[in-house]
Amino acid sequence: MEFLHSIMTWVMKKRIHEVELFMKYPNEMQSEVLQKLIYRARNTKFGREYQFEDLKNFQQYQERVPLHTYEELFPYIDQLLKGDQNILWPTEIRWFSKSSGTTNDRSKFIPVSDEALEDCHFKGGKDLLSIYLNNNPESRLFTGKNLSIGGSQQVNQFDNNSNSFYGDVSAVIMKNLPFWVQIIRTPSLEIALMDEWEGKIEAMANATMKEDVTSLTGVPTWTVVLLQRILELSGKDDISEVWPNLELFIHGAVSFVPYQPLFRDLIKSPKMNYLETYNASEGFFGIQDRMDSDEMLLMLDYGIFYEFIPLENIDEKQPKTIRLADVELNKVYEIVISTNAGLWRYRIGDTIRFTSLNPYRIKISGRTKHFINAFGEELMIENAEKAIATACNKTGVIIDNFTAAPKYLKQGKSGAHEWVIEFSKEPENLEEFSKLLDDEIRKINSDYDAKRHKDIALHCLVIHKVSQGTFYEWMRKRGKLGGQNKVPRLSNNRKYLEDLLEMVEQN
Repeated sequence: MEFLHSIMTWVMKKRIHEVELFMKYPNEMQSEVLQKLIYRARNTKFGREYQFEDLKNFQQYQERVPLHTYEELFPYIDQLLKGDQNILWPTEIRWFSKSSGTTNDRSKFIPVSDEALEDCHFKGGKDLLSIYLNNNPESRLFTGKNLSIGGSQQVNQFDNNSNSFYGDVSAVIMKNLPFWVQIIRTPSLEIALMDEWEGKIEAMANATMKEDVTSLTGVPTWTVVLLQRILELSGKDDISEVWPNLELFIHGAVSFVPYQPLFRDLIKSPKMNYLETYNASEGFFGIQDRMDSDEMLLMLDYGIFYEFIPLENIDEKQPKTIRLADVELNKVYEIVISTNAGLWRYRIGDTIRFTSLNPYRIKISGRTKHFINAFGEELMIENAEKAIATACNKTGVIIDNFTAAPKYLKQGKSGAHEWVIEFSKEPENLEEFSKLLDDEIRKINSDYDAKRHKDIALHCLVIHKVSQGTFYEWMRKRGKLGGQNKVPRLSNNRKYLEDLLEMVEQN
């Protein structure tokens, strides 16, 4: 592995110059990306329909092509699913990323072109390693293996088209990885792509315990489940005793803030590093490029053109978008993308805010449908996770999982936010912890604080403490174990919360 480590380190570091180039000329890079996308797709069905041939600039593109949700783009995607080609993108579409999302129960099939795989997903994977090695020149990352935790949906063939396949984005990526990546990853694809999650955890734990694992990749929620099982099987108290050369966890999909204490408890090595990425079914968007900050660099040369909708306008039918050049610092925006897989002015449902404009760095603030605003408080996921992390730090509490929803106003009674929390390390006094968490939210969110004034609209939040394993069992019951499935943190209705509480009561 030593020779491979030297070669890989040299290759990865060559990319840094190109990253620095788009950091220096971001708006020029984005204009070039849009022009290339339009030119490539000019003869597709979609391109002919919207007359891409004579589109000259962003303003014309913005005026002619409407914004699309998945449902609005689905008639074109449906043709691709049936085997038709040259619909949204000129090259053959054989792969689809299946995403159940967290805002509704409908499965989404996102087209994945060869360009999206090579120039976006794979490039993003290589870039995060390049950035990490550039920041950590003493790294021994490639002397061992990467353990990838993902792909809860096996790659499957569509019944009506033997040439098309679907699966979680992680499964699609794993199935198409180049040979040199397969050499340095574990476990085998046979295990990694198992779709029965409980059996998969057991198989992964047994297959990887004896490997020299130097890095982990996965969603924090399911990585914790695997690490806890490995400790049980090995009889060890610290993952560093199982994998002494482990140095990096690459994570994404959900905020890492609530999980940090739990990971420090599982992995006690002082050399352990954590790197956040923003990688979704629709594309690879951001990479944490500095070790001392959890902001992510917006990656601008992956064949994705970005537009942004100010938060106050997202409920309009066709809200006006702005370009990257016009965004403001610390303002929340919904992301709109046009991609090299044929997603045109596509609303992915994520909201971000810019923490830096030179270069463009972002933080994910939540989902357009994942917030609580039952009383005009506009509580975003970012607010909730920041507050709960502070409350945990002040009390020494560790949380495994949580979800929250509104408790509606009743005659003569104010409303509240109702939380279900699974603790790894419980608070000594749950009532005091509830009060502290409520106070932290009030500090962060002025609208919430105003509604809490004298308990007129909202009284102090309510916490239901549930036993360990509850969220795992709830996700299993809903068929949402593993991979890209995420526990819904906040909801503006009580569907998830009541379903969870009903399960707890029955048990």
